This record gives sequence, C-alpha cells and structure tokens, in this order.
Amino acid sequence: MTVVTLMWEARAVQGRGAELLEWARAQLLPYEPLRRETFRAPQDRVLVLTWWETDAVDAELPELPEPAADLVTRPVHRWRFESVD
Repeated sequence: MTVVTLMWEARAVQGRGAELLEWARAQLLPYEPLRRETFRAPQDRVLVLTWWETDAVDAELPELPEPAADLVTRPVHRWRFESVD
C-alpha cells in the first residue's frame, strides 16, 4: 500500500477568505480519507490536505470540487504527493 496526499489550494476574492474557508470545511467526500487538514494563509488563501491509502499512486481519489467562480480569484491549484518515509 502507498499513502498519497492530495493538496487543494484556492485564493478567495479579497475579503472573502472566511467564506471560502467555511465552504471548504463543508465539502463532504464520498468516503473519508486517512486524515484531512484545513489551513488558511495570508491573501485569503485556503489549503486542504487529504491523505489516502491506495494500491496505486495514480489511483482515482475523491477531491474537493471547484468553488463558485465568484468566490475565488483563479482556478484551484491541485497537487498529488506520494509518501516516501
């Protein structure tokens, strides 16, 4: 088994960071990851990391969707990481 971490990061329209944070926290996934953490950062950014145990690094895994276009300044950034320790 491999542990894969999915990273989801979005930047809210100025002054709407709290709304984006609340939106991200409310998003349900079809099944629970091993772990899920949500962060906020300057410039109204929100980051969500989820950890998944899987047989393949490139396995299809549930991800948070795109928020409404009027809530963010750009498309969501997404990265996939494989645990090496």
